[in-house]
Amino acid sequence: MSPTFRSLRVPNYRLWAVGALVSNTGTWMQRVAQDWLVLTELTADSGVAVGITTGFQFGPVLLLAPMAGAVADRFDRRRVLMATQTASGVLALVLGLLVLTDTARLWHVYLLAGLLGCVAALDGPARHAFVSELVGAEDLPNAVGLNSASFHAGRLIGPGIAGMLIHWFGTGPVFLVNAVSFGAVWLALSRMRVSELREIRRSRGGRRAVRAGLSYVRHRPDIMIILLVVGMVGTFGLNFQLTTALMARLVFDKGPQEYGILGSIMAIGSLTGALLAARRERPDLRLVIGATLVFGVVAGATSLMPTYTLFAVALVPTGLSALTLMTAANAAVLLSTPPEMRGRVSSLYMAIFMGGTPIGAPVIGWIAEQFGARWSILLGGIVSVATALVAAFWARRGKARACAAVLPPRDEAAAAVVASGGQVAVPAAAATAGTAALAPPAEAEDALAEVFAAGHAAPAAGHGVAGDGNGAVRDGHGAVKEGCATVDPVPERSG
Repeated sequence: MSPTFRSLRVPNYRLWAVGALVSNTGTWMQRVAQDWLVLTELTADSGVAVGITTGFQFGPVLLLAPMAGAVADRFDRRRVLMATQTASGVLALVLGLLVLTDTARLWHVYLLAGLLGCVAALDGPARHAFVSELVGAEDLPNAVGLNSASFHAGRLIGPGIAGMLIHWFGTGPVFLVNAVSFGAVWLALSRMRVSELREIRRSRGGRRAVRAGLSYVRHRPDIMIILLVVGMVGTFGLNFQLTTALMARLVFDKGPQEYGILGSIMAIGSLTGALLAARRERPDLRLVIGATLVFGVVAGATSLMPTYTLFAVALVPTGLSALTLMTAANAAVLLSTPPEMRGRVSSLYMAIFMGGTPIGAPVIGWIAEQFGARWSILLGGIVSVATALVAAFWARRGKARACAAVLPPRDEAAAAVVASGGQVAVPAAAATAGTAALAPPAEAEDALAEVFAAGHAAPAAGHGVAGDGNGAVRDGHGAVKEGCATVDPVPERSG
């Protein structure tokens, strides 16, 4: 099998990939239909209303992120995902019935978008972290890339189908199709061989688990830089669901079919970027920053295209650069995070990435109404270039280069620190200077949080490495980890 698709050798991952492709296609169909419903049926071409709808849909991701991450790390992720698919299908069904019975109002869309956002807040961290249970550590980078490819294959197929259905039957049936599509993931999850899933240590949940996740991220400069990038670019640069609708309707005077085609064309570039990313072994911080700069330049050029055809063509490199950026960022964070922390770290990642949309979407809609739709894309390009420059300066000044995480074999992948005899060895600088503490596995995440707060570098994924207090990353035996960039030490806490 081609190295690009090697994760598909795993039966459970094959089930997941097929179900996700069907569901992603339905999700993109609903996104197109929802925007078109608000833009043309419930308002008089109001970009602000579309932006507010988008804000309601993604706002809960920001508000519920800490709790959602703890849920993903504490409970069976497969069952969490089955519950979220059921809830999402019900919400899509309700919206479809409201439209078909001609009783849909703008506030209905706002309400259902908000409820869907609440479900998505729980679904996202569990979905991201669940991938590490499906494949071994050696295939994890490939699986992350294929997940992105599946998402954008749905983006390639969905908008075109949605545009045709809207043209022929209206927006209502599109929501019903999406409701059915969630069943594909539910069926895939129910048919998986549970015994073949990778075991991980479950968090105890609660406030201490949330604090441990926040402390872990706070003392990882490389992850902090990536969160800055995805936050700024996600808020102002990746609103193409909104901006392409505005460009199609207000600049080029096109209908739903042409709008759907724009989404599919952009997805060609996105899918290409995702497949290229699936071949990479280990994305690093430099790739994330470089892709951000390229995306900003390309997006700015796209905003200036004078005709519909040229604009559509320019969306291909725009999609490619955007997906290279987001896949590299996602993989870099996931691969450098211990398995039992991935739910919480993924929730923060998604909160910052998707949570910026409630701020960015209304702003982008307002800019389009006040200054023209082209400025809604150009602003994203300018912000992306500026963010890349700031991130490069921060990384260079702080020497915050991401460690090239070498994940351990399957039977060791669950340990974030050195495991021995059912206990977890944790440097105890926060408790007793010069000694090592042994904590039960259930207590390990809290002990880790204390270590990070006391001035130790964060561990590389699954390897049980910890900082020596002087910035060098060391393994569980005290040896400096080969090939790993040093991280500036965190100042000691006073008192």
